[in-house]
Amino acid sequence: MKTTMSRFQIHDELSAPERSAPILRGALSGAGQLPNFLGVLAGSPAALRAYARFRSELRHGNLSLATFERIALAVAEHFGSEQGIVMHSRTARAAGLGLDEVARARQFDSGDPAEAALMQYLRAVVEDGRPPMHLHEEAREAGWTDEQLLEAIAAVSLESFTAMVNVAGEVPLDGSQEESRTLKAA
Repeated sequence: MKTTMSRFQIHDELSAPERSAPILRGALSGAGQLPNFLGVLAGSPAALRAYARFRSELRHGNLSLATFERIALAVAEHFGSEQGIVMHSRTARAAGLGLDEVARARQFDSGDPAEAALMQYLRAVVEDGRPPMHLHEEAREAGWTDEQLLEAIAAVSLESFTAMVNVAGEVPLDGSQEESRTLKAA
């Protein structure tokens, strides 16, 4: 069995650069366990602060948590981020999405016609960068406002960044035994 080892150091509140530590402490108090992704991102205080602010602002936007999780699942699947797929499958279920809807979201789809229109639009954003006008119009006709479409594109951006760090850094799944942490503790 191969042990996954992150290409980047996975920090905790004790090993993180000084400017990252307050954000990590806040994440620990809110979640109880520090996700490996945040531990990696702590290696760059500027990147960690930018990520935390971006995520916080989007969480206070007009997209529902279920919509946000659909987007996160689709993007994680697109980039092959096992970390993102596992985490967002769990959080999507907690947001009320059934197993069939989680599977659809991973394919930029939904059983809900309005959500499906948004997801098809976002698929084109991710795959082509410039979605055809008919997909934009279909999303608008399905009830999505410009504000919501812009927030959805921002969510794609945030989740793409997360997936890229996870994949490029070979960040291990949360809760997995990570070789570099074990060696440091020994």
